[in-house]
Amino acid sequence: MMDRCGWCGDLPVYVTYHDREWGAPEHDPRRLWQQLVLEGFQAGLSWITILKKRDAFRAEFDGFDPERVACWDAARIDRALTNPGIIRHRSKIEATVRGARAFLDAEAGDGFAHWLWSFVGGAPIQNDWPDLAHVPAETPQSRAMSKALKSRSFGFCGPVTTYAFMQATGMVNDHVVTCHRHAPVRALSAG
Repeated sequence: MMDRCGWCGDLPVYVTYHDREWGAPEHDPRRLWQQLVLEGFQAGLSWITILKKRDAFRAEFDGFDPERVACWDAARIDRALTNPGIIRHRSKIEATVRGARAFLDAEAGDGFAHWLWSFVGGAPIQNDWPDLAHVPAETPQSRAMSKALKSRSFGFCGPVTTYAFMQATGMVNDHVVTCHRHAPVRALSAG
């Protein structure tokens, strides 16, 4: 049996997410935006809830196409609120629409991915946590990212949410040192 970070447990959907996605450096701007949106929807809920609904979110939010979501009007938001496959939270859906517009603005500038990765100096922060008790809930970098995102009209992106985003997208390697993914993720970061 492989050692994994204790948070993922043994549910197949969680194990697959942990082993294939979580912590791998992501530089695709649309995938980063998708993860930021999903982390925002997770606020106040468990990640497993979001993970199980991820396909429904992708379908409802036009494949997480920011150009399309940015054009949503009140009627389209109302339609999303009727979808039982997603988290039906008006403020989070409205924040996603604002976030799509903010994403497009960032892309028109230096680029969304470049801007987000600048909060970690352009390369993943490599941590060597012995166990989950040492992993922080937020960091100075996540607080700075949260403040900057909010200033650009993104919502549901507090410092704990942005740190979870940074962990998920490989901006920080928070696989504990005993996890079988710690060293491979470190190697991905070097490439």
